[in-house]
Amino acid sequence: MIIRKDYKFYAAHRNEELADKCRNLHGHRYGVVCCFEVERDGAISTLFGDFDAQIEPFLKREYDHALLINRYDSLYETMQEHTRRTGEQMKLKVFDRPTSVENLAHQLFTEITDMGFRLNRLEIRETDTSVVEYTRADWVNDNRLFSTQRQALAT
Repeated sequence: MIIRKDYKFYAAHRNEELADKCRNLHGHRYGVVCCFEVERDGAISTLFGDFDAQIEPFLKREYDHALLINRYDSLYETMQEHTRRTGEQMKLKVFDRPTSVENLAHQLFTEITDMGFRLNRLEIRETDTSVVEYTRADWVNDNRLFSTQRQALAT
């Protein structure tokens, strides 16, 4: 059985590898649709609140009104220097790769799976007209790809 839950958060990011408008720092109201696989073991399989109790506070704490930033983006070093110089703490959600919506989907799929939930699919709405649908198969393939990339960098 699939249980679907919808969430949202606001965050800024940039796609530093692109040569278009998205290279500039900008924000989105991200919509997140989680499709959970659950086993029915009685009249009620899972309470919707069980998902909300973990995922909503997690998204608020880690993502909402944060700057999503690639640790290898030159802007990350600038942000760290700003904090050292002024003492001002900025809410940063640090990624190990560019903060594209595809990489955001991988990151969220991993973090939600690490909470003990079994995701079947995750949808990330970046704008009113742009949605990425990310499946368990995509996640498995990306994990294989990223592991291969890490091994290549280590040699």
